[in-house]
Amino acid sequence: MVRPHTLASAAASLLLLPGAAVAEGIYSSSSPVLQVDARSYDSLIAKSNHTSIVEFYAPWCGHCKNLKPAYEKAAKSLAGLAKVAAVNCDEESNKQFCGSMGVQGFPTLKIVRPGKKAGRPAVEDYQGGRTTKAIVDAVVDKIPNHVKRLKDADYAAWLAEVGPRAVLFSDKGTVSGLLKAIAIDFLGGIAVAQIRDKEAAAVAAFGITKFPTLVLFPGEGKEPLTYAGDMKKPAIVEFLSQISAPNPDPAPKAKKAASGSADKKKAAKPASASKKVPPQASEKLTEDNAKPVGSPGPQVVTDEAHKPVKLPDVAPPIVSLQEGLSLQQKCLNDKAGVCILALLPEPSDVTALPQLARAVSVLSELQHKHAAGGKRNLFPFYQIPHANSQGAALRSRLSLPAGSVQLLATNGKRGWYKLYSSEEKQFSATAVEAWVDAIRMGEGEKKDLPSGLILPAADLPAEPVQVEPPVVPAGGAAAAGSPELDEMREKILQGMPEGMDVEIEEVTDEQYAQYMAQQKGKPAQEPIVHSEL
Repeated sequence: MVRPHTLASAAASLLLLPGAAVAEGIYSSSSPVLQVDARSYDSLIAKSNHTSIVEFYAPWCGHCKNLKPAYEKAAKSLAGLAKVAAVNCDEESNKQFCGSMGVQGFPTLKIVRPGKKAGRPAVEDYQGGRTTKAIVDAVVDKIPNHVKRLKDADYAAWLAEVGPRAVLFSDKGTVSGLLKAIAIDFLGGIAVAQIRDKEAAAVAAFGITKFPTLVLFPGEGKEPLTYAGDMKKPAIVEFLSQISAPNPDPAPKAKKAASGSADKKKAAKPASASKKVPPQASEKLTEDNAKPVGSPGPQVVTDEAHKPVKLPDVAPPIVSLQEGLSLQQKCLNDKAGVCILALLPEPSDVTALPQLARAVSVLSELQHKHAAGGKRNLFPFYQIPHANSQGAALRSRLSLPAGSVQLLATNGKRGWYKLYSSEEKQFSATAVEAWVDAIRMGEGEKKDLPSGLILPAADLPAEPVQVEPPVVPAGGAAAAGSPELDEMREKILQGMPEGMDVEIEEVTDEQYAQYMAQQKGKPAQEPIVHSEL
């Protein structure tokens, strides 16, 4: 693995080598791929209403040249739906920008989609295949969906609302990228919905005989208009424009007030996109794509988002599940909801210690921020030590490397998992929170958990009841033989096999499981391990 400081040193060393002038970009002016640079990125991509995929490349990179045909085909397929752009990081004026976007190897592809605030998009690394289909599918999946799905029971009420409306009657169960893009173009002007052909009452009410059919409802008592042209975006936009003009892209800036404090003007200024993205890598420099052609690759730029997060004293660390049984009871059973797990490497692996501390710190701060701020409840966060048998089984069955922190979400009830896909595992606060938000919103690809990892909750012993310690009076302490401690000890030890006379603080999860099994009339079970196929 090429680490960031090594990459920066390698790039700096290339400055000492003689070379020719900077090569031209690999995409011509007639290419369907949009040419973007450090100055135009903000207006063309960051402030766009639409989702984009951006390739950061160098003309001398062999992998970039190999990607070009598939990338240009993807640009043609996504025309009108999303933007397919490229930035030449070998251009002197783009180098600092590429570094600030976390580019450490070529080609690096990032998907950029509109955020809640204009000019502050959500940016994530593209981790999919380098084929046209893989790129197109990933980008379409990230197009915001403002299309309402209607049924027989609610279509009439929706159409009765104020304002123009457009409905696509379709025989497909999913919303197409084309309809999503149209809804974005007319957002705030024309509300867009889709009705499935199976909704018989709605289909019959409007005499729909073929699918797809687009119907425009102008409102104000006007008769609906049925679209009769090709199902292509330019023609559909022209048809809908007779009622409402499409939104400009990007939206024009709001006019500033004639007067106001300097603080308000400063707050209105959009944040730089470079402050939002953690450094990621798509392909590392190799002998193939690192040979100098007169100019080095971009230098890595560290910004505020990448500095270690110092937790406030009031932010407690996330819970550590030491035993395999605890992880099974909390997350890996068929009744468990979503859990966020940080699988930790060996404590003796000093190279992983900064990464370990970073990941746990960011999760702890995120958990505390939402709890202290009274915001929406997040999923439970747990750190799983390397010695946890079920954590080891999970890592093994998912083929996750043992020498690094692995962050993933699991859902035992639904049997899926989702891996935090930052290749370098930088764990910036911005990136981790965006990943958690995507899980909360049900966005992104999920994978099935391998069989055997999830057990029936009914087969697991109940979780131990947390017993609060006795209150110690001021000026004194509970004696070892006090009635309170003796009573607690008897409750725990009652029913255990003869000879298992242990001190309270020495009762392990396995001993407690054995006790609970006896209480249910079942034989004691061995610790559950699924580290083998």
